[in-house]
Amino acid sequence: MRRWPLLNSLRLRLLLGTLVWVLLAVLATGWALDGLFRQHIRAQFRAELGMHLDQLIAAVDFDAAGRPAVPAALSDPRFDKPYSGLYWQVDLLGGPERPGAAGALRSRSLWDQALDARAAPDGNERLYFDVAGPNGARLSMVSQIVHPAEEAAPVMRLMVAADQAAMAEPIERFMRMLTLSLGVLAVGLMLAAVGQVFLGLRPLGRLRRELAALRQGKKPQIEGVFPTELQPLVDDFNGVLSLNAEVVSRARAQAGNLAHALKTPLSVLSNAVAGDDTALGRLVDEQVGMARRQVDHHLMRARAAAAMQASGLRTLVDEPLRGLLRVMEKLYADKGLDLALAPCPPGLAFRGEEQDLQEMLGNVLDNACKWARRRIVIGVGADGRYLRFTVDDDGPGLPQDGYEAVFQRGVRADEQAPGSGLGLAIVKDLAGLYGGDVAASQSDLGGLRIVLRLPRID
Repeated sequence: MRRWPLLNSLRLRLLLGTLVWVLLAVLATGWALDGLFRQHIRAQFRAELGMHLDQLIAAVDFDAAGRPAVPAALSDPRFDKPYSGLYWQVDLLGGPERPGAAGALRSRSLWDQALDARAAPDGNERLYFDVAGPNGARLSMVSQIVHPAEEAAPVMRLMVAADQAAMAEPIERFMRMLTLSLGVLAVGLMLAAVGQVFLGLRPLGRLRRELAALRQGKKPQIEGVFPTELQPLVDDFNGVLSLNAEVVSRARAQAGNLAHALKTPLSVLSNAVAGDDTALGRLVDEQVGMARRQVDHHLMRARAAAAMQASGLRTLVDEPLRGLLRVMEKLYADKGLDLALAPCPPGLAFRGEEQDLQEMLGNVLDNACKWARRRIVIGVGADGRYLRFTVDDDGPGLPQDGYEAVFQRGVRADEQAPGSGLGLAIVKDLAGLYGGDVAASQSDLGGLRIVLRLPRID
């Protein structure tokens, strides 16, 4: 039992594989671009903080007593706007002769608050870290300890900090644009993948239609030009069909030659005992007749077996059946039989040769005409993948144990009636060769009903 029947579809496999890959590729691209953009914004943010710190270091001045001051405003006006999100601060670090002072100088934007310098690490190099700022905002800070050249000047820690919301806004804006762009790209790639799969597999659909037409007997071979990947397969398949047709033709020719070779001496024997009413003459004539029927039977089996190997066999049912009814009306004109054909659905076709269909229906109809008193009813219909032929007669019928025996070779319902007992046996053999069957039962007309099922083709 196949566990995942949908995955047997080549189209579905290609679509799922392509769509999953497109989705993963788009997600990975989005993740990588988001990470790169965040790194870029963070680096730019830190570079801007470093620039402001450089300006602050350059702006710090000292009076004669060594007290620091920032007499000139820095270039960014946000330093003068309270709680603008951009701040600077100068801490005086304590020494043996001078006490420290946190927030000795600070930007107007800090108003009455000071930056928490306790989180600032010691060291002369420039350091970046995060601290809590005014109104609970999260700040990114750059800090550097400066040792002025003036002897009276104190050691200072200069700090510049900015609200991290300034980084979040461009990142969010970029993410919205990135999500929209990658979404459009993903949809476009998926549509392209779907179109590519359906367009790429279209030749397989055309090949399937060609095979269906071949199976239905509409074409002898696959026609048309296919892609480079499929054309060798089509050529090989057509080569097999040609070889198969040649084998069937050769088998038919050999069957015809064998029939001619056997029937000629049989005809000589039959002519030799014609008019000979002796026991030997009658015996030879009877055996010659049986030999002829056996030859016809086995040649017919060989022809049917060869036909079953051929592709594209298709025989419409209506015309051969009506032709057989006309023949039976002439053969049994002295009995005045009423052969009634029920309405036949149009377009019913037998998957096999017309000669074999006539052989089977002819034997069934001949048996019905031989035993019917006045009336025979023939019905034809579709039974799934099969054709269903029903022949009812109003004859004497058969006992219950005779329904199977009547299809055995040499068995006759009445030994006094003419015949060899091969007719219905031939029908059973031929129907079996074609994958069909035949059965007998009691008819509603009082006689025998024969039901013949043969493979159907659209």
